[in-house]
Amino acid sequence: MRYRKLGRTGVEVSPLCLGAMNFGGPTERADSLAIIHRALDAGLNFIDTANRYNAGESERIVGSALSDGRRDRVVLATKVFGPMGEGPNDRGTSRYHIIRACEDSLRRLQTDHIDLYQLHRPPLDHPQDETLRAFDDLIRAGKVRYIGCSTHPAWMVMEALSLSERYRLARYISEQPPYNLLDRRIENELIPLAQRYDLAILPWSPTAAGVLAGRYPSDGSKPDSSRASRWGARMDGRVTPRGLQVFERLAAMARERSMSPAQLSLLWVKDQPAVTAPIIGPRTMAHLDDALAVLERTLADEDRPLFDQLVHPGNAVADFHNSNAWMRTRIQPEAP
Repeated sequence: MRYRKLGRTGVEVSPLCLGAMNFGGPTERADSLAIIHRALDAGLNFIDTANRYNAGESERIVGSALSDGRRDRVVLATKVFGPMGEGPNDRGTSRYHIIRACEDSLRRLQTDHIDLYQLHRPPLDHPQDETLRAFDDLIRAGKVRYIGCSTHPAWMVMEALSLSERYRLARYISEQPPYNLLDRRIENELIPLAQRYDLAILPWSPTAAGVLAGRYPSDGSKPDSSRASRWGARMDGRVTPRGLQVFERLAAMARERSMSPAQLSLLWVKDQPAVTAPIIGPRTMAHLDDALAVLERTLADEDRPLFDQLVHPGNAVADFHNSNAWMRTRIQPEAP
């Protein structure tokens, strides 16, 4: 396997990152542990979770999976932001919350340090320097190795880099945005920013929450086992008639290449410029095995224009930023 540099660091990570959002939720503990161990045995050395996932159970499961001596084989990433209690300070991007949340994550993960600690959403209600100073202190204390952000607008990533330089604080090494063939908007500003400043891009939802894996029928209905049936309105902008049409054409391309649609869509994201490692979030062992088949494959240069014909670079036919307060643009499900 050809490992990739994690941004400007000397750390090398697998070209796929194992996402743990399903663990302790739709994927029960025993199956979650088996999936983690199978991924590690296949060569993945990068795991991403968050304190918010399934009320901390995801972190507990990841910690248990690595407690047999595998911890030092893994670049372990988690995130902070979402509510972890009923109090007004049990969430957010304040120093007060971040320091305490880090200690809680360390206990759940059964480790003395987090390799990549990420801000799950941007601080929209107070200056970023408070957040960056808290992260910097955690690094100086040896509890965190590197810091990153997730689902931030490009201008806030640039502001954070500037503040880190101005005040000599720890610098973000990565951004974790939504990115797939149906929503390519990060190509307009975030990808060029990452290339200029050597940030790792760690895309979430590379198969468009299952749309590009064939989870949804052409009539747009929501199968009982699908994320759309569990998440409700949050998925309304993500499963669109236009997106399902793109899937049909992608599926035909996949058949011609003896691949599943999920594999082809994942391969496209994996080999896009500036991308370090797409985050795969398997719910079952079959989902994991399907994704692992992409590890040793490379997207053919002659195929790239075919994807651009499906969705033009920088454009979107589904809205994977629809849960973000800062994103004003909304995707029309169909042409007016």
